[in-house]
This record gives sequence, structure tokens and C-alpha cells, in this order.
Amino acid sequence: MLRTLLLELAKSSRLRRWITSNGTTRRLAQRFVPGEDLAPALEAARNCNRAGMSASLDHLGENVVTREDAERARASYTEALERIADADIDANVSLKLTHLGLDISEEFCARQLRVATRRAAELKNFVRVDMEGSAYTDRTIQIVKQARAETESVGTVIQAYLRRSEGDIRDLLSIGCRIRLVKGAYKEPSDIAFPRKKEVDANFIKLMKILLPSGVYNAIATHDPNMIEATIRFAAERDITKDKFEFQMLYGIRTDLQSRLVHQGYRVRVYIHLGRTGFPTSCAGWRSVPQIIIFCQECFSLLRIIEQ
Repeated sequence: MLRTLLLELAKSSRLRRWITSNGTTRRLAQRFVPGEDLAPALEAARNCNRAGMSASLDHLGENVVTREDAERARASYTEALERIADADIDANVSLKLTHLGLDISEEFCARQLRVATRRAAELKNFVRVDMEGSAYTDRTIQIVKQARAETESVGTVIQAYLRRSEGDIRDLLSIGCRIRLVKGAYKEPSDIAFPRKKEVDANFIKLMKILLPSGVYNAIATHDPNMIEATIRFAAERDITKDKFEFQMLYGIRTDLQSRLVHQGYRVRVYIHLGRTGFPTSCAGWRSVPQIIIFCQECFSLLRIIEQ
């Protein structure tokens, strides 16, 4: 109910105008989105490195409607990869296919992704393709598999709340594709997604237990201490060493937990958004509306809204 409420609130142009024009709420948002340009995001990534963590940079934006916008988005990612290499920062990039033109043309989008993944391969880096709503799942997986056939420098995200995810994970692992496991936060019907948190948590643990012994370097992305502890216990039971997987969390969220995991010797990657601290027009999921969720979290302590 709270997730639905926040996503509906995020569609309010009046609320958007108030939050983006209010100095206090903009400062709150900047705690989680370090800046509009690449430079502050790179500095945030460098600070993560100093704290013993890796980073992943993501430009805010999705559902572009022109090829020119898609090409600009792709160029922003190749620039990020080049700047990461030049600065010798331990970071990769994460992107959405609708930001590269998936709504325009699958073939065009696939070409844009391959430009980015080829550059990542040249720089010995990595591109993570984020998963969006279920309407995009099949197309995302197919485009990632096409790119993966050319280079290992690409992986994707699987959402534990989707009923289909076990099959998708097994399919992707069969080609050695690296997976980032999240709970998922898009609004989906119950025939597609598990409706209750208890079911999602159970499936998250089930999928984690498939990923960790696979021999593929995967990521467990969650702020939920129960999911983290379950992962740690399972890895210990199966003698899976700490260098065989990583935890991932959002920049500015549960920094205490991030530090604790690093201290315990686990690999941690911090997901850093960069872009305008205003609101995008599309509000399909938590990545599209970080500021409204952040604002509500600060005011009402709704951290569990983004516990994926």
C-alpha cells in the first residue's frame, strides 16, 4: 500500500514543483543523488573506493522518445566509462534500455547497448542493464543475451517478486551472464508478481541460493538485514568465499550496514545516481522517483519502501 501511495504521489505535478523548488527537500535529495553532472558522481565513487567499496553509476532517465535522446544517453554512459578509466576509479555503469530507445525500436536499442558494451570491454569494465517493468522483461533479457554473445562485459538484473524469475535466472546462468538480484518495486498484477512481502522474501532467498553456487560472479542487492544475513549464512554453509559475490546498496542508504559488511570482508558496491534532482515524468518504479521516496523516507522513516 505504501509503495503504491508513493508512486501515485510522485505523479503529482504540484508535489513535484513544491519539492524541487524547496531548498530543504532538494538538499535531502542531494544526500542520495550527489549531483547533476558526472564530476560529483565520480567523486562520490572515489569516496566509496576510499571506504573499501566499489560503485556503479546510473544516469537518471528512461522512456526516451527520440533517437537523438537515446544516442545522447548512450554517449553519457560511454563518457562515464572513459572518465572512470582515466581517473582509475573502481566503478562500472548501470543503465536502462528504455533510456537507450527500447520504446522506439528494439533493433536500434540493441545497437546502442552494443556500442556501450564494446567500449566497456575495451576499457576492461562492465555494463549492468537494469530491469524495468514486466512489459520489458522478455525484450531486456533477449537484448542482453545478444550483447552477452559478443562480450562478457554485460550483465542484467532479475527481480525476485516476479514469478518467472527462477526460469530467467537459470537461462541467464547457462550462458554465464552476471546477475544482480533485487526484490523489485514496480506495480504488477498478482498473476505476474508475488503480492506479499513474505512471498517476495522467500523467493529472494530461493534465487540467492541458485546464484551463489553457480560459479558466476553475481550481486545480491538489498538493504534488508534479513536478506543479507540469509546470504551470509548460506555462503558460509556452502563454503562460498567472500570474493565470489558482492552486496549492492544505494548511495546514502544504510551506510552503517555498508561499512559493517566491508569491515567483515565482504565486497560491497554502491549504486550512485546522477542527473537532475528534479523528477522524471515516468514514475514506474523506485529508480524513477528517488527524490519523492527519499523525501518521504526522511519525513516518515519509510526505509522499507526501498528495501530491495
